[in-house]
Amino acid sequence: MIEFLVNDKVCAVSDAGANTTLLEYLREDLRLKGTKEGCASGDCGACTVTLACLSSETQSLEYLSANSCMTLVGSLDAKQVITVEYLEDGSDLHSCQKAMVEHHGSQCGFCTPGFVMSLFTYYKTHDVAAHETLKEALGGNLCRCTGYRPIISAGLHMLSSGNPDKFERNCDETIVSLGMMKQKTEIPVIVENEKQFFCPRTSDQLAQLLLTHPEARVVAGGTDLVLEINQSLRDIKTLISVSSVEEMKTISISDGHLIIGAAATFSQFQSTLIDNFPNLRELIGRFGSLQIRNQCTLGGNIANASPVADMPVFLIAMNTTLTLRRGEDRRTILIEDFFKSYKKTALKDSEFIEDIRIPMLKNRGTLKLYKISKRFEDDISSVCTAINLEIKDNFIQESNIVFGAMAEIPKRARHCEEALNGKSWTEETISEGMQALEQDFSPISDFRGSSEYRLEVSKNLLLRYFLERNSTPESLIRITQYV
Repeated sequence: MIEFLVNDKVCAVSDAGANTTLLEYLREDLRLKGTKEGCASGDCGACTVTLACLSSETQSLEYLSANSCMTLVGSLDAKQVITVEYLEDGSDLHSCQKAMVEHHGSQCGFCTPGFVMSLFTYYKTHDVAAHETLKEALGGNLCRCTGYRPIISAGLHMLSSGNPDKFERNCDETIVSLGMMKQKTEIPVIVENEKQFFCPRTSDQLAQLLLTHPEARVVAGGTDLVLEINQSLRDIKTLISVSSVEEMKTISISDGHLIIGAAATFSQFQSTLIDNFPNLRELIGRFGSLQIRNQCTLGGNIANASPVADMPVFLIAMNTTLTLRRGEDRRTILIEDFFKSYKKTALKDSEFIEDIRIPMLKNRGTLKLYKISKRFEDDISSVCTAINLEIKDNFIQESNIVFGAMAEIPKRARHCEEALNGKSWTEETISEGMQALEQDFSPISDFRGSSEYRLEVSKNLLLRYFLERNSTPESLIRITQYV
């Protein structure tokens, strides 16, 4: 049985459906129709709800916005789901709802519940409203008719009252309720006909379940896997979630490595990652919406083995290693060797990624990351690259150049690296490397870009790296005009 709160009511679910999304459960089972279905793919935000999770470290509640269309009911173990129907306090609207009314933030109203829930989450996680952070909080919500100015205006003014809401008054009661759910020793499970969903709480339980069910799909945030259910209409027989395995969410620095648990979400590790690799800031900021980053994990981004995944490009350039576990056995593998072919990895039956170990940079300024996409934010890459060259005495000592969306797997540009290593740090050398890229990649043509476009862009990004590291007024002009 999976046990969680929906607003102030305990929901104990044993047979809701192993493939059932939270959106379906709210609308069809609980008849809470305020949460809307828009795209069913995590893009529009109409189905946004707030999840209140009990922190194992501080024993306090952490509020997160989430797309209910991409959240499976089985992953809700010991969490509170807050929907738009529950914000009202008696006959009074919540401050975020009042602000939407007073600042005329709604017209047709279809997207409004999602915007309200994103605003509510912002209200619970910020003391002062700021334009940039508010834009980030609303970046996963689409509005077709009202326009964003009045909605942003509502967000900027909703914190002005400073009065505690009912959630603050009920906080202790909610913490006790979720704490009691977490204390249960049996593994939470949903069984429906021949389908089942397990929610282990320790990595040992996870390892044992995978030995027992080698055919199972491991689900973390579900931000890609749930598309198979929503868009491809697949029934997945056995799912095992890592969302409650706290020991796989740890983030630490040891022996010159940043170690990130495979179940840590982007929202959990992004500040630490950016602190240690500042040039990742833009790439992380363009990685999905806040609702997606609140759920998706680094382990999932890797194990999904998508050729257009952005983070593996960075990780390969850093010579990152993965800890793979099967039962009690563990092995370490270079992430570069993890990807075999399209959607095929080095994982054996019953094996899973336990953590990711990223070597720390000695010279932070040498690593550059570039993402080219049709939309600046929340879009799949046409080309993504990580370039890290070690230069000494004006000679290239070592080069790590990795591209995504250029082949069936993210991979290093070996011919390009060979053309650069040991050569002088000049534009002529870079031109040789640019030409060598033609031996490394024969990209496909699709709606994100033609083969010729991708190859030309990849060459220009290498030139851009050279011009940025040799930053002069002339090179900056060339970056603007040609790259």
